[in-house]
Amino acid sequence: MNRKDFLSAVIPLATFTSAFTNGKSFSKTHHLKKIPPYLKKGDTIGICCPSGYISLEECQPAIQKMQEWGFNIRIGTTVGLKDFTFAGTDEERSKDLQKMMDDPSIKAIMLGRGGYGAVRIVDKIDFTEFERRPKWIIGFSDATVFHCHINHNYGIATLHSKMCNSFPDDFSKAEQTQIDSIDSIRQCLLGEKMIYKRLPVVENRSGEGIGPLVGGNLSIIEQVTGSISNLHTEGKILFIEDVGEYRYKIDGMLWNLKRSKKLDGLKGLIVGEFRIKPDDPGEDFGKTIYEMVMEKVAKYHYPVCFDFPVGHVKENYALKCGVRHKLRVSENETILKQI
Repeated sequence: MNRKDFLSAVIPLATFTSAFTNGKSFSKTHHLKKIPPYLKKGDTIGICCPSGYISLEECQPAIQKMQEWGFNIRIGTTVGLKDFTFAGTDEERSKDLQKMMDDPSIKAIMLGRGGYGAVRIVDKIDFTEFERRPKWIIGFSDATVFHCHINHNYGIATLHSKMCNSFPDDFSKAEQTQIDSIDSIRQCLLGEKMIYKRLPVVENRSGEGIGPLVGGNLSIIEQVTGSISNLHTEGKILFIEDVGEYRYKIDGMLWNLKRSKKLDGLKGLIVGEFRIKPDDPGEDFGKTIYEMVMEKVAKYHYPVCFDFPVGHVKENYALKCGVRHKLRVSENETILKQI
């Protein structure tokens, strides 16, 4: 995505404090209950790896940048730990995450990378202390397991954004949109209200909707469907992205969204970046991502936005899951605004 396509990548509107509301059990209401406290300079961010392996060296650009932002960094025991593709055994990964979630001195947790493994340990985590004193869980891709699970069971906001493996080794050589998307993490953590503007895409469907923003990696949303981490979407703005899947697989996952009624009652749909695997010779699927999506949402009337800069790309902007946003799609522009 070119920089000209993103009109004002990130515009902070104002700083506002944490919102805590009392209410019924979240499993019954599916409404946001808590926004974790926003950070201030001097606060500590923990780094741990509940999914795939990443070395300490690979985390250094992220560590250095977050220190430049004024935060202290706590390195978890799973950083640099390796058990085949995983950052340690299930027990080691769950123990490291549990320790950081329970530590009151850690105000946010950034995941080292995605890959696979979160679904293997999410049921081992005791969220009691986290629910009492919530903190920002930061990541995307396999981290979608935690975004879905926390949203479904606790109604606590989380941050869908780049992780340690997404920071460039040399910021002086990085594209400005990549730098801006990384800086959106800082802005979100400090409590700035966010607004993203995007030039129109001809396949978009115009409209306006207001609701909590939820979503993440499409294959992970499918992975947790029907489980205690199931993502509820009614009355919400849903965003989706994916990488490395064949077109027919994406089509099947979109049918899963429709058949599980996750496309019913939406306030809006944001389609992020889909890095699609080429069809095998002689197995052409014949439909674009635009055609696949619009086929599934044809009977609905909410706004649909394509090519939003979220996903497995350099321009992966931070999004506050569970927090109310307004999506406005018109012939002139697309605006996603935190409200």
